[in-house]
Amino acid sequence: MNQFWRLPLSLDWGQNNQGSPLMEVENSIPLRVLVLALVITGMVAMDIAAGTTFSFWAIPMSVVGTVWGYYHRRKANIPVKFCIAIGMLVALGAFFGRLFGELNDTRLALAELLIQLQVLHSFDVPRRKDLGYSIVIGLILLGVAATLSQTLAFAPVLLLFLAIALPTLVVNYRSQLGLEKSKVKSQKSKEIKLSSSFSTYFLLFGVVVGLGLVVFALLPRFPGYQLRTFPVSSPIEVNQSFTGRSIINPGYVRQGNADNQGSGNGEQNQNGEPGKVDDSFYYGFNNQINQNLRGEMKPKVVMRVRSQAEGFWRVLAFDRYTGKGWEISRNEDVTTIRRSPWSYQIYLSPPPISGKTREVVQTYSVVSDLPNLIPAMSYPREVYFPTPMIAVDKEGGLRAPVGLSKDLTYTVISEVPYRDRSLLGKATNDYPLNIKNYYLQVPPGIAPKVKERTEEILANYNQKQVAQSQKTLSSSYEKALYLAQYLKQNYSIPENPLGLPHLDEKEDLVEAFLFKHQGGYPDHFSTVLTVMLRSIGIPARLMAGFSAGEFNPFTGMYVVRNTDAYAMTEVYFPKYGWFAFDPIPNHPLIPPSVEDVQTFSVLRQFWQWVAGWLPTPVTGLLNNIFGTLFSWIGKAIAWFFALFTQGWFGILTGLIVGTTTAFLSWLGWTQWKEWRNHSRLRKLPAMESLYQQMLQWTAKKGLGKHPAQTPLEYAQVSYQHHGNTTAQVIDEICQAYVSWRYGGENPNLNQLRRRWEDMKKVGSDRTSI
Repeated sequence: MNQFWRLPLSLDWGQNNQGSPLMEVENSIPLRVLVLALVITGMVAMDIAAGTTFSFWAIPMSVVGTVWGYYHRRKANIPVKFCIAIGMLVALGAFFGRLFGELNDTRLALAELLIQLQVLHSFDVPRRKDLGYSIVIGLILLGVAATLSQTLAFAPVLLLFLAIALPTLVVNYRSQLGLEKSKVKSQKSKEIKLSSSFSTYFLLFGVVVGLGLVVFALLPRFPGYQLRTFPVSSPIEVNQSFTGRSIINPGYVRQGNADNQGSGNGEQNQNGEPGKVDDSFYYGFNNQINQNLRGEMKPKVVMRVRSQAEGFWRVLAFDRYTGKGWEISRNEDVTTIRRSPWSYQIYLSPPPISGKTREVVQTYSVVSDLPNLIPAMSYPREVYFPTPMIAVDKEGGLRAPVGLSKDLTYTVISEVPYRDRSLLGKATNDYPLNIKNYYLQVPPGIAPKVKERTEEILANYNQKQVAQSQKTLSSSYEKALYLAQYLKQNYSIPENPLGLPHLDEKEDLVEAFLFKHQGGYPDHFSTVLTVMLRSIGIPARLMAGFSAGEFNPFTGMYVVRNTDAYAMTEVYFPKYGWFAFDPIPNHPLIPPSVEDVQTFSVLRQFWQWVAGWLPTPVTGLLNNIFGTLFSWIGKAIAWFFALFTQGWFGILTGLIVGTTTAFLSWLGWTQWKEWRNHSRLRKLPAMESLYQQMLQWTAKKGLGKHPAQTPLEYAQVSYQHHGNTTAQVIDEICQAYVSWRYGGENPNLNQLRRRWEDMKKVGSDRTSI
């Protein structure tokens, strides 16, 4: 206060000169330009990741503010500071106004507020500390953009940010050391700087990128750690008369209405008449599907999914087989569930199962228009959806009041059951009445024939020597598993999408598949398996949805296309619920689901992405090696953490194991570093090797050589910290090294080594530092 009070009261009292003790301004133009480039990169990243247009106004204003702030950096700028404060308050008020409309995902609103604050802040950035605030803002904007990004379009911006950040840190550090003010620069140093700066920069850039990719791939992921606020689109106002009975599939709606019984050109109807598949929309997303259609879809991306576990994005299921397709017999019996007006959260009834489950969070971002059916993993428990209500049908399918349009985002929390083969194999056949009434239906005309064929296949199980044992298929689970595998191996898919003839009016799809064509199209396999299981008294239904899609290890999202949609068979097991089986050739028999340990799931997905580019024999060999390795690692991690749940003895055991492992790791690390150092010294010229050994020895003794010191300067200093004998040997080695390195003289290495070894033996004469 005394220093402030003694300020001269004049018209220019607020002016701040370079030498003023109040505030030292930053004069480095390169630093200001680089900081501005970082901030602009962060704004561009936001626009790319979120599809916004902040850059059109924020970048020009930031440039103007930076230029104005530089030319007025020595002034107090009191009026400008008042205007900036008022502008920040206005921005804060606008932020709170937007916040009430985006309570569930405030990232975009926060990013816009940060950009507005940065633009205002750029008009008053006199100090290096102020530039540091701008650097942090640019970094935060990049981080927010990373959480919003769903494609690799963000990757070039990330690399650009890194490319700008490296010289920014260097220039900032030089400014802190005052090197920019130094006028004494030799011509030789300039030449060395110009010749080596670019190579050093690119080397550093490559090292940082390489290390970042390695850490990204190896970093363990623990899916249990999740924020409880989930991404969801802005609210959508809908008609309050929504009943959920109508399914709107844009590719299969008759002209003039939305009765879901056909398509715009009459290609699909409930009677299973011949027709053509729509090239954009999957035919199975309807309350009735006609499997007498022919054709194929043109691939296009329909959604991107971020999920804690890979899975099948289930859409809906069918209970009644019609002979040429399926229908939902209880389509009118749906339940409408509303959410509270102050939350996006919609609670669903808990699954009626008693087996072990795991919570899996999924966020879906729609890229192309879809029907008003909500994909989700099995047994959704909570749905964060932008409409006031959704509907749930009797088959567990979720329906929205509106079609899923482009840019719509929602989140689902599912209770996904673990697939325990031993428990499912012991499940009883005591099925509830509602299961028997709806999931054992088979058309009477084909029931005896299909049952006979199914029992024949099961009876021949041992003759096929599938398990090389006398084991019989006694459980429903083993029967379903074997029948699915049998269909994969003994029936085929026609190569031509239009090659299989249409079914006649009185012809049944399952009968034609088994006894006439010896195969069919992919969804036909699932229909046949479902009917075969029903024929022997095992409840089953047809379930349609999307496979996981193509995993992008860099964005952490599954890219799902319309061609990833297909149907599978779901089988009911009392107390444990519904589990899917995939009988389609070239598909995994068991669809992906939750596993006990997925700590290194990203690394596994990254490997699968890389393996797609390798030859099959190489992929198989590496899969066996790394599969076994990571299986052991996963089991070891699971066992270690399980110890801490087994009481005090388990905790003590875990601490002992952890400490022992840490010690052995440290010991191995130090031995490896020692071996690497010896290997490096052996590769050096003899004089260089001896000089480096001397420096390492003295560093351990407490007197390391500063990088700015020359060898001769270091030798002189050593007399102050070492005994006379030790210092003389250090001096001799330094003199010989300089003569060899810069004078081309050949030193007497034998004498130097002998002196060096003798000095180490009597090194105790060193005085304390």
